[in-house]
Order: sequence, then structure tokens, then C-alpha cells
Amino acid sequence: MKFLSLAVVVSCVLVVSPSEASKNSEDIRCKCVCPPYRNISGQVYKTNVSQKDCNCLHVVQPMPVPGNDVEAYCLLCECKYEERSTSTIKFIIIVYLSVIGALLFYMAFLMLVDPLIRKPDAYTQPLHNEEENEDAHSLAAVQPSASTRPNTVLERVEGAQQRWKCQVQEQRKTVFDRHKMLS
Repeated sequence: MKFLSLAVVVSCVLVVSPSEASKNSEDIRCKCVCPPYRNISGQVYKTNVSQKDCNCLHVVQPMPVPGNDVEAYCLLCECKYEERSTSTIKFIIIVYLSVIGALLFYMAFLMLVDPLIRKPDAYTQPLHNEEENEDAHSLAAVQPSASTRPNTVLERVEGAQQRWKCQVQEQRKTVFDRHKMLS
């Protein structure tokens, strides 16, 4: 576990602070969006240039208009300098997929192991409409004996879940069978 956390920290430091020399061509670009002009259709131009050279004159190659219309055409174009870190993006995707994979593995593990560790429970017996069975079952759910105190988190959660199910079943019977509302 320590090795994994150390690897994540080292990867973050290396990925977050790449030097200018290590940036590859897909990390930086200048993108110019030029709308239609006279009989020329609109186009998007992308070129790898520095931030100071990110303008229509340096990016739009070949220039689609003759020399005297270049200035008017370039005024319509909107150029943006874009910088990103593909290595950071790749790292985040790998972490995300690893977490999803771990959760799926954990879910599969619980689905396989859960039937093995569950024990038959007195709470799961079907409730009948008979009053004596209903009273005995609700007393057993509300007042568990001291000798059967749950000692693991899973047993405590299951006990709370079963008590909740019994309360919901009791409320259903009260509302639907006896037509009374609980306060």
C-alpha cells in the first residue's frame, strides 16, 4: 500500500510539471476559426506555433484570399492558443479506470463471498397475518438477547437492515390491513 501511494505521488509530480522541452506536438497548438468570407467557405486552422505567433498571419497557410483582402479576412478569424498536458490526461484516465476496476472487482468479490458468510436468520421468516406470530416476530426483532450481540460490522449492518425491514413490514400491515396511520 505504501508503494502504491508513493508511486502515485511521484507520478503526480512528474506529470503535473513537465518542462517546455518535453511537450510534444499535440500538447500545444494555435487554433484559428475563420468564418465564411465572400465566396470562401469557413475553415478551422490548427498549427503548432508559439504563443506570440498565434495569429491569423502565422497560422492560416495557405492564405485563401488575395494579398489586398488578407487584413479583412484575418480580422474575422478568431485565434486561440491552447496548451494541455496529454500525460496528465492519460494519468487521470488510468487512475479513473483503476478505481472503477477495483470497485467492480470488490463488487464481484462480495457477490461471491456474501452467500458463504450469511447465516440463516430468524428475521427473514415470512410474516403471517396471525397476530401471535406477528407479535412474537416483532418482539424478537426489537429486543435481541444479550448473548447474540453482533460482533462484526457486517452482522451489525445486517441486524439493522432486518430491523428496518420489520418496521417497514409492520407499517405496511398497519396502513393496508388495519387502515390506520402511524404517527
